[in-house]
Amino acid sequence: MAETASNAPKGGTDGESVLTVLVAALANLGIAVAKAVAGVVSGSSAMLSEAAHSVADTVTELMLLVSLKSARRPADEDHPLGYGGARYIWALLASVATFVGGGVFAVYDGVHTLTHGEEPGDPLVSYLVLGVAFLLEGYSLRTGLKQARGEADRFGVHVKHYLRHTPDTAVKAVVMEDSAALVGLVLAAGGLLGGQLTGSGVWDGVASLCIGVLLVYVAWVLGHANAELLIGRPLPAPMRQRIREQLLADDHIEAVLELTTLVQGPREALVAAKVNFRDASTAAEVEEACERAERRVRERFPGVRRVYLDPTPY
Repeated sequence: MAETASNAPKGGTDGESVLTVLVAALANLGIAVAKAVAGVVSGSSAMLSEAAHSVADTVTELMLLVSLKSARRPADEDHPLGYGGARYIWALLASVATFVGGGVFAVYDGVHTLTHGEEPGDPLVSYLVLGVAFLLEGYSLRTGLKQARGEADRFGVHVKHYLRHTPDTAVKAVVMEDSAALVGLVLAAGGLLGGQLTGSGVWDGVASLCIGVLLVYVAWVLGHANAELLIGRPLPAPMRQRIREQLLADDHIEAVLELTTLVQGPREALVAAKVNFRDASTAAEVEEACERAERRVRERFPGVRRVYLDPTPY
């Protein structure tokens, strides 16, 4: 097998991702404490659910920071393909934290409130905390969306398409969790207002249930995305077709019999192909063709770190 691999330093926006995650972590840590105090003072289960939501988000962002650091380690003898997969392992654990720490607690608290009742307290502190939290979560979401839009512009796609398919699950997690946080704040405010107007704790319990369901959904989406990348996801079909065209551009290559691609990180991918060379090509010409093909693929797609070409007859 002819192998061509690059040890060029990784490009990408890891520094920007770290900033995005760090802003979200600091915002959620302060919000979690404020929500917990407001929940105790007001007796609101929705506020306590929101506190659990923020705690889960803080733990999630800390795990994402660990994942970004782990994925930066260079390839070594024990891990010749690098540590890019570490990013998705930690991100998968982060989605579990969101599910257990936020979603399950919120659902339980909502059911408990509906079945055992609740005495509404003074909601003023909760309203103030929700207002401040909305501003902080909005700023964090703005930071995440700014990075997502920049990346989407680089690839020439809509930001929604980028967030749906990006292998940078750290940015995806921040945007989804902050969006869910803003929706959760509105739900919590609605529960407080409903309880204040009617004197019934049912509104607060329903709000807590809705927050829990929202968190479970976010955890499932993020968990599925990370599991898919851990199992092994190929490059998008249009990109695979362009890689095939780059390989066939060499005069000594007659056909690409099999093309396998693997996403290893937000800016790292592997390409392996079974290639049919001209029967008249010499061994030296085949070696030179492999070098040229690898160079063309890497110039066209800088994220492709390794190219493996296997000369294979029909």
